[in-house]
Amino acid sequence: MKTRLIFLVTLLFSVSTFAQQITGDWHGALKVQAAMQLRIVFHISQNGDKYSATMDSPDQGAKGIPVSSTLFANSKLDISMPNLMAEYNGELQGDSITGTFKQRGMSLPLNLTRHAVEEQVIKRPQEPAPPFPYYSEEVTFTNPSAGITLAGTLTLPKKEGKFPVVVLVTGSGSQNRDEEVFGHKPFLVIADYLTRNGIGVLRYDDRGFGKSTGDFQKALTPDFASDVESAVSYLKSRKDIDQKKIGLIGHSEGGNIAPIVASKSKDIRFIVMLAGTGLRGDRLLVLQQELIGRASGAPEQELAVWKEAGEKGMDIMDHTTDPKALKQKLAQLLAETYLKQMKDTAQADIKAQISMQVEQMTTPWMRYFLKYDPLPALSKVKCPVLVLNGEKDLQVPAKENIPLIEKALKQGGNRQVVIKVFPNLNHMFQECKTGAPAEYGSIEQTIAPVVLETTTNWIKQTVK
Repeated sequence: MKTRLIFLVTLLFSVSTFAQQITGDWHGALKVQAAMQLRIVFHISQNGDKYSATMDSPDQGAKGIPVSSTLFANSKLDISMPNLMAEYNGELQGDSITGTFKQRGMSLPLNLTRHAVEEQVIKRPQEPAPPFPYYSEEVTFTNPSAGITLAGTLTLPKKEGKFPVVVLVTGSGSQNRDEEVFGHKPFLVIADYLTRNGIGVLRYDDRGFGKSTGDFQKALTPDFASDVESAVSYLKSRKDIDQKKIGLIGHSEGGNIAPIVASKSKDIRFIVMLAGTGLRGDRLLVLQQELIGRASGAPEQELAVWKEAGEKGMDIMDHTTDPKALKQKLAQLLAETYLKQMKDTAQADIKAQISMQVEQMTTPWMRYFLKYDPLPALSKVKCPVLVLNGEKDLQVPAKENIPLIEKALKQGGNRQVVIKVFPNLNHMFQECKTGAPAEYGSIEQTIAPVVLETTTNWIKQTVK
């Protein structure tokens, strides 16, 4: 009896020790491209004989990413993340795990240890550093209709004087005043360049982000437009601003918001559209998916299946008003599509992926975006407009969007329009190879100098 008890205690101790070898935090880094790494952290826990996990991607500012299933047996670790269309397969070897991270047909080695991976020092040669040769002020202003306070930075060529000023308008997704993404701060670079060249700049954190108050998740495009209007009202209250020379520069969705504001206000002297859209949201989304998928190496057969599904999904979104029915129809469509594409994937993983996609597609902002047609607002813009796009932009492709923008502006009688499409530039206006979003972070350049020069010279000419 005593011998059995000792054996049982020893067995339990061995099992417990073995389990603790896999639970806890595991750190690694994906070598996405030669010059860029992407840190990954798995947090693994155990409840009885079952394991669960979450994932962090510190370099993308993402924490607690849900994991669908976590299996560990015979030193083999398998983690499934259908929400990212990804999985990790590794083998525990002492204090490390050797394995492979797979996502959308791409496989990359990912070895994990207990030690945190140091953040990579990324070269961003265009990013300015203080002291700056101009006046800079932290400011706040209110949007009375929304009951929120927005926080930002106003830079002026000098502390004393009256200057033309532009308001910078960020793209989709919650972003700070620098429009920071993939280690780049494009709005900081733009603001610095313009201010050094005699043009003041106001940039601010999106509502509910950074130091600004409000609820970003509940906001629609018109709400963001009202934030811009509040920024303009604030500038008009200052004595160091030339009130007849206030303009807007909007990037991506910001390129749609700028015309909305300008179409309703006589206070806007000019607007600059950086990768603004001409296509309706649903058509743009289907096109985006196809172009980015092709640039990422997806097979044409797979692209065709998802294009068909995307078009059907947009039709469902357009003609279904009942929220419950909408989710059911989208879930059924996705289930049929995944059956064609992912026959070998566990049903639980597919269901989790479908649930995540349905929730994304039915958010208030997405439903508004998909039905939004930018052309009516563009046709009402009477002030000078500079339209810039990159030839390799896969998110807002110039070929399909520029003609529509130009036509709408001219139909509205606007003859003060300048349009330029830059070769070899992507959606972020970086010099690139393919234009795929996966390149954004690995490119040292934040924004091509020719874009900065073109924008600055055009504004100077317009407000002189």
